Amino acid sequence: MTFLLIAQIFISLVLIISILIQANGLGIGKTFGGSSLSYHTKRGAEKAIFVSTIVMGVIFVGLSILNLIKG
Repeated sequence: MTFLLIAQIFISLVLIISILIQANGLGIGKTFGGSSLSYHTKRGAEKAIFVSTIVMGVIFVGLSILNLIKG
């Protein structure tokens, strides 16, 4: 296995976990027992997970393209 393939597998697992943590738009507060009846902005850990999901998605696409080119 090449380094790119191993990195792509690792990033995909991290990406899956970060997407599952977000749980259909429910905030982390709701996941751990909090409640909110109105729209709120993402703050703290929720924002960090949201941004890291986007970054991991971009990295995954980049690794996929590199694997395709190297192919």
